[in-house]
Amino acid sequence: MKAVLYRRTGGPEVLEWDDVETPRAGPGEVRVRVRAAGVQPIDCAVRSGFTPVWLTPVLPGIPGNEFAGVVDQPADGFEVGDEVLGFGFTRAAAEYVVVPATQLTAKPAAMPWEVAGGFSGAAQTAHIAHELLRPAAGETMLVHGAAGAVGGVAVQLARGSQARVVGTASAANQEYLRSLGVEPVVYGPGLADRLRALLPDGADLVLDGAGGEALDVSLDLCADRSRILTLVDHGRAADLGIRTTQNLRSAARLAELAARYAAGELRFPIRRTYPMPDAAAAHREVETGHGRGKVVLVA
Repeated sequence: MKAVLYRRTGGPEVLEWDDVETPRAGPGEVRVRVRAAGVQPIDCAVRSGFTPVWLTPVLPGIPGNEFAGVVDQPADGFEVGDEVLGFGFTRAAAEYVVVPATQLTAKPAAMPWEVAGGFSGAAQTAHIAHELLRPAAGETMLVHGAAGAVGGVAVQLARGSQARVVGTASAANQEYLRSLGVEPVVYGPGLADRLRALLPDGADLVLDGAGGEALDVSLDLCADRSRILTLVDHGRAADLGIRTTQNLRSAARLAELAARYAAGELRFPIRRTYPMPDAAAAHREVETGHGRGKVVLVA
C-alpha cells in the first residue's frame, strides 16, 4: 500500500508518500481502507522526534492517530463494507490501517468523511478535558485556542453545562466564537491586560491550548491549579501542579460524540483538506498554530 512515511525524524520535509507493506488484521482486529485521517499537533511532534510515553519509536514511521474509512477485514461486530471512524496511536495516514475492534465505531450517515476522519482525536480530547475540569452552571471557564479543533468542541461542551466561557483566538475568529456563545478575546501582545479587564474576579477553570504566555496569564487568573489543564505545555505541567489529559479514549465515548454531531448538537468545522500525498503541507499548516477547525488528509 501507499502511506505517509518518515524514515528519519525532522521537519515536514521528511514526509514521503511511498510504498510500505500492507498490514493484515489479527485476532480481534479490523482493517480499514482509510478515506480520511486527521492531522494533530501530536503527529507533528512525534514526526519531529518527540516520544510520548505511550509510543515505542519505529522507523519508518507512519503518522496519524485518527481516521475514518470502510472495513475490508472484519471482526467482532464489524462487517466488510461498514463505514467507521476510529483511533489508534499512529499509522492512520495510509491507504489501510489496522486497529482493535474496540477502537472503532459506526460512522453516522450524516457525518461527512472529512469530518469523520478528523473528529476522534479532537472531540475525545475535549470531552476528556470536560470530565476532568467539570465546568458547571455559573462558573467561568477560560479557553486558550478556542477556535481550534479541540477548543471548539470544548467550548460547546462547557456552554452545554451552562458555564460562562471566555475564549482566546485570532481576530479573524472572534465572530465565530460569538456564534458559539463564547466571549472572545484576541490573543497576542496585551493579552494579560485584556483578560484581566474581562475577568476581574478571575476564572474558575482553564483549558490551555496555546501554552507559553497564555498559560502564564492563566496561573494568575485561576487560583485552583487542579482546574487548569494544558493540552500543549506538558513539560511544565508537573512543576506547576496543573493537569494534562489522560488517555481515556474509547469507542463508547466516540460513539456518543459522533451521535451528538449527527443530531446537530456539535459543530466541527474543517479548516482545510489535503490529499494524502501532500501530508507535508498539511503538517506545515498545523504547525502554524493558527486557524479555525481541523486539518484533514483525504484519500
